[in-house]
Amino acid sequence: QVQLVESGGGSVQAGGSLRLSCASSLYPFSAYYMGWFRQAPGKGREGIAVIGRVGATDYALSVKGRFTISRDNANNILYLPMNSLKAESTGLYSCVSDRVAWRLLPRYTYWGQGTQVTVSS
Repeated sequence: QVQLVESGGGSVQAGGSLRLSCASSLYPFSAYYMGWFRQAPGKGREGIAVIGRVGATDYALSVKGRFTISRDNANNILYLPMNSLKAESTGLYSCVSDRVAWRLLPRYTYWGQGTQVTVSS
Protein backbone atom coordinates (compact mmCIF):
# COMPACT_ATOMS: atom_id res chain seq x y z
CA GLN A 1 0.00 0.00 0.00
CA VAL A 2 1.41 3.34 -1.07
CA GLN A 3 1.88 5.84 1.69
CA LEU A 4 2.66 9.52 1.55
CA VAL A 5 2.83 10.89 5.08
CA GLU A 6 3.08 14.61 5.62
CA SER A 7 4.33 16.39 8.71
CA GLY A 8 5.40 19.85 9.82
CA GLY A 9 2.15 21.78 9.65
CA GLY A 10 0.97 24.04 12.44
CA SER A 11 -0.19 27.51 13.39
CA VAL A 12 2.02 30.54 12.87
CA GLN A 13 1.68 34.28 12.61
CA ALA A 14 1.98 36.08 9.30
CA GLY A 15 5.61 36.50 8.34
CA GLY A 16 6.61 33.27 10.05
CA SER A 17 8.04 30.07 8.63
CA LEU A 18 7.29 26.36 8.60
CA ARG A 19 8.93 23.37 6.94
CA LEU A 20 6.75 20.59 5.61
CA SER A 21 8.04 17.07 5.04
CA CYS A 22 6.58 14.10 3.21
CA ALA A 23 7.82 10.56 3.74
CA SER A 24 7.11 8.29 0.77
CA SER A 25 6.85 4.53 0.50
CA LEU A 26 7.02 4.64 -3.31
CA TYR A 27 9.89 2.67 -4.80
CA PRO A 28 12.12 3.70 -6.35
CA PHE A 29 11.41 7.18 -4.99
CA SER A 30 13.69 8.74 -7.59
CA ALA A 31 11.40 7.51 -10.39
CA TYR A 32 8.48 9.65 -9.25
CA TYR A 33 7.54 13.25 -9.81
CA MET A 34 6.58 14.85 -6.49
CA GLY A 35 4.69 17.92 -5.44
CA TRP A 36 2.66 19.86 -2.92
CA PHE A 37 -0.94 20.94 -3.29
CA ARG A 38 -2.93 23.23 -1.05
CA GLN A 39 -6.63 23.31 -0.38
CA ALA A 40 -7.86 26.47 1.30
CA PRO A 41 -11.20 26.49 3.12
CA GLY A 42 -14.04 26.46 0.61
CA LYS A 43 -11.70 26.24 -2.39
CA GLY A 44 -10.37 23.59 -4.70
CA ARG A 45 -6.93 22.01 -4.79
CA GLU A 46 -4.14 24.32 -5.93
CA GLY A 47 -0.76 23.07 -7.09
CA ILE A 48 1.89 25.17 -5.40
CA ALA A 49 5.22 23.43 -5.96
CA VAL A 50 6.43 20.41 -7.89
CA ILE A 51 9.79 18.76 -8.47
CA GLY A 52 10.96 16.43 -11.18
CA ARG A 53 12.95 13.25 -10.86
CA VAL A 54 16.29 15.04 -11.21
CA GLY A 55 15.31 18.24 -9.43
CA ALA A 56 13.61 20.55 -11.93
CA THR A 57 11.06 22.66 -10.07
CA ASP A 58 7.93 24.64 -10.81
CA TYR A 59 5.96 26.95 -8.53
CA ALA A 60 2.66 28.74 -8.39
CA LEU A 61 3.17 32.48 -8.74
CA SER A 62 1.64 33.01 -5.30
CA VAL A 63 4.52 31.20 -3.56
CA LYS A 64 7.48 31.79 -5.86
CA GLY A 65 10.42 33.23 -3.96
CA ARG A 66 8.99 32.26 -0.57
CA PHE A 67 8.64 28.45 -0.78
CA THR A 68 11.39 26.06 -1.91
CA ILE A 69 10.63 22.45 -2.81
CA SER A 70 13.39 19.85 -2.56
CA ARG A 71 13.76 16.09 -2.38
CA ASP A 72 16.08 13.63 -0.67
CA ASN A 73 16.15 10.59 -2.93
CA ALA A 74 18.39 8.65 -0.55
CA ASN A 75 15.84 8.85 2.27
CA ASN A 76 12.59 9.08 0.26
CA ILE A 77 11.59 12.46 1.66
CA LEU A 78 10.10 15.54 0.06
CA TYR A 79 10.48 18.95 1.71
CA LEU A 80 8.79 22.33 1.51
CA PRO A 81 10.31 25.10 3.59
CA MET A 82 7.86 28.01 3.62
CA ASN A 83 8.94 31.53 4.50
CA SER A 84 7.12 34.85 4.79
CA LEU A 85 3.83 33.07 5.32
CA LYS A 86 0.65 35.00 4.68
CA ALA A 87 -2.91 34.53 5.91
CA GLU A 88 -3.81 33.30 2.43
CA SER A 89 -1.27 30.50 2.84
CA THR A 90 -3.73 28.82 5.20
CA GLY A 91 -4.94 25.43 4.06
CA LEU A 92 -4.46 21.68 4.00
CA TYR A 93 -1.14 20.85 2.33
CA SER A 94 -0.97 17.50 0.60
CA CYS A 95 2.00 15.66 -0.83
CA VAL A 96 1.42 14.14 -4.28
CA SER A 97 3.28 11.75 -6.54
CA ASP A 98 3.10 10.13 -9.95
CA ARG A 99 5.32 8.69 -12.65
CA VAL A 100 3.77 11.22 -15.04
CA ALA A 101 4.86 14.87 -15.01
CA TRP A 102 1.54 16.56 -14.27
CA ARG A 103 3.33 19.70 -13.09
CA LEU A 104 0.78 21.86 -11.22
CA LEU A 105 -2.31 20.00 -12.44
CA PRO A 106 -4.26 18.01 -9.81
CA ARG A 107 -3.99 14.72 -11.73
CA TYR A 108 -1.48 12.92 -9.56
CA THR A 109 -2.22 9.29 -8.75
CA TYR A 110 -1.01 9.30 -5.17
CA TRP A 111 -2.08 11.77 -2.49
CA GLY A 112 -1.24 12.02 1.18
CA GLN A 113 -3.85 12.89 3.79
CA GLY A 114 -2.38 16.32 4.32
CA THR A 115 -1.06 18.51 7.08
CA GLN A 116 -2.87 21.67 8.18
CA VAL A 117 -1.18 25.06 8.00
CA THR A 118 -2.89 28.00 9.65
CA VAL A 119 -1.49 31.50 9.36
CA SER A 120 -2.97 34.26 11.46
CA SER A 121 -2.67 37.91 10.49
